[in-house]
Amino acid sequence: MPRNKQMFIPTTKQELKTLGWNKLDIIIVTGDSYIDNPFIGAAVIGKLLISKGFKTGIIGQPDINSNKDITRLGKPTLFWGITGGCIDSMVANYTASGKKRKKDDYTAGGLNNKRPDRAVIVYANLIRQHFKNTKPLVLGGIEASLRRIPHYDYASNKLRRSILFDAKADYIIYGMGEKAVIELAEKLQKKENTNNIAGTCYISAKHKKDYIQLPPYEDILKDKKTFIQMFNAFYANNDHKTAKGLCQKIGDRYLIHNPPADNLTSEQLDKIYDLHYENDLHPFHKQKGDAPALNTIKFSVKTHRGCYGECAFCAIAIHEGKTVISRSEESIIKQVKKLTLHPDFKGYILDSGGPTANMYGFECKKKITNGACKDKKCLYPKICSSLNPSHQKQINLLKKLEKIKEIKKIFIASGIRHDLILSDKKYGEKYLKQIIKNHISGQMKIAPEHIEDKILALIGKPDKQCLIDFVNLFYKYTKQAQKKLYLTYYFMAALPSSTENDMKKLKTFISSKLKTNPEQIQIFTPTPSTYATLSYYTEVNPFTKNKIYVEKNIKKKEKQKSVIISKRRIKK
Repeated sequence: MPRNKQMFIPTTKQELKTLGWNKLDIIIVTGDSYIDNPFIGAAVIGKLLISKGFKTGIIGQPDINSNKDITRLGKPTLFWGITGGCIDSMVANYTASGKKRKKDDYTAGGLNNKRPDRAVIVYANLIRQHFKNTKPLVLGGIEASLRRIPHYDYASNKLRRSILFDAKADYIIYGMGEKAVIELAEKLQKKENTNNIAGTCYISAKHKKDYIQLPPYEDILKDKKTFIQMFNAFYANNDHKTAKGLCQKIGDRYLIHNPPADNLTSEQLDKIYDLHYENDLHPFHKQKGDAPALNTIKFSVKTHRGCYGECAFCAIAIHEGKTVISRSEESIIKQVKKLTLHPDFKGYILDSGGPTANMYGFECKKKITNGACKDKKCLYPKICSSLNPSHQKQINLLKKLEKIKEIKKIFIASGIRHDLILSDKKYGEKYLKQIIKNHISGQMKIAPEHIEDKILALIGKPDKQCLIDFVNLFYKYTKQAQKKLYLTYYFMAALPSSTENDMKKLKTFISSKLKTNPEQIQIFTPTPSTYATLSYYTEVNPFTKNKIYVEKNIKKKEKQKSVIISKRRIKK
C-alpha cells in the first residue's frame, strides 16, 4: 500500500474490505471522536504506523456498555493502543470546581456525553472484558503520560498508583511517542525483547539495579516529604540527553521507567507533518454532528513542538518536552499551500504557532548538545543569556507565508511570551510591530497569571514590571499602527500560596495599571505531574521546603475568582 495514500485510518469493517486488509496489526482506541488532523495525537501515531507498513485501525469513543464498537475491527496481531484523547479525561469532564462539563470540543456534536471518566482505565478494562488473553495493551497520550508514576489525583483527592497498574496494561509510551511506538511495533513483530525501549514504562517482578530507585509507593502514601523527594527525582530525569532510568516498588512489583526517547530532529518532525491527513472528522462520527475542535485546528499550522517556559502549573515540559524543536520553513509552507486547496478554505490561517507562538526558530545550543541544565531554568527568574532569543526566523516565516497567493491573512492565536519579546533586543520590537500590523485579530493573548512575587516565584513567571513594560510597548506600537487592538490577559485564581487578599491586590493592579476588567480568569486545576500540583497537595514550596497557604475550599476558590471578574474597583 502506498505510504502517503489519501485516506482516513480505517474505523469500520467496510474500510478494511476496501483496503483489502483481513486483519489489523494495531488498533488505536481513543477518548476523542476520530479527527484526522496533525494536531490530533491518535491521528499522527496512526498515520505514522501506516506509513511504516503496519496495518492500523482506530476506534473513537467506543460504547463502554456493549461490545458493538470495541469488537468491530476484530483483534490486532501486535497490540492495542489506548489513549484518553487530546485532554486528560478528568480535566475534559470536570471544571476546577468539580462541576460536570456540558461541552466537549473533541466529541462529534459537541456534547460531553461520550468520554468516560478515567478513559484509559475504562478502555483497557473494556478490551480485557471482550478479548480474553489478547495482545498487549499499550497506553499513550497525555492522560497516560502524566499519570505514568504515582501522582496526586485531584478528583479523588489522593495519591494514585501509576496508571499502568490501575489499567492492568503492559506498556506506557510516554511523551509524544513517535519513536517509541515504531520501535515497539517492530520489536513485537520480530518477537524481540521490549524491555529497553526508550520512552516506555512497564511492570516487572524484579527491580532494575542500575536505575535510580524511587521511594516505594507505600512510603509516599505515608509521608508527603517522601513524595516531594520522589517527584524531584522524576522531574530531574525527563531530559533525553541526561535522564537515567527509574525503578519504583509498587505493591509486590516494580514500575520500570526507561529514559526518554531522543527528541525528533527538525527533519523528522517535518516528515510527521508531511504525511497526508484528511483534515476532517471521520464520516462515521460526522453523522452525529461536527466536532467543535476542528473549527480551530482545520486551518491552523503548528510550527514547533515543546516549551522551555516550565511554568509550574503546566504539563507541556513533562509531556511534549522542554526542548523546542522547530519545523523547517519549507515544511510549513508546503502544509499551508496544501491547506489552500481545501474546498472550505477562505484565505485565512487561524493560527501559526505552538505551545508558545514566539519560541519558533531558536533554542539554547548548550541544551541541544548537553541537555537541559539541572540547576537553572531557561526563563526564570530571568531569561538565561545562553538562550539568546531571536524572533528573526519567525519574522521571515510569516513574511513568506503572507506571499502565498491564496492567503489573505495569517493570524497568531497561540499565546505569546512577552518577556521573550522584551529580551530580544535586536528583533523583539520588530516582531511585535509586525504582528500588530498583520497578524492579530482584535486581541493578543498573554498569560501573566498573577503579579505577587511569592506566587510568581512558585509558578516560574516573569515579574509585574516586565508585564508593565510590555503593555506600554504594545500600546505604543498599536497607536503608531493606528489599530484598535487589545491585550487579553490570562490570570489564575487559587494558585498555591494565593490568598483572597492576594487576589484583591491583583484586582487593584489590573484596574489601575492595565485599566481593564478581565474575563479570562480560571481557577487553578491540579493536574498530574506538575510542580504546582505537588505544592497543592503537600502545602509546601518544593523549592524552598517552606510551608505555604493553599486554598482547598471550592467556595473560597470561586470567591478568589469573583474578586477579579467583579466590575467594581478594589479600594486601596
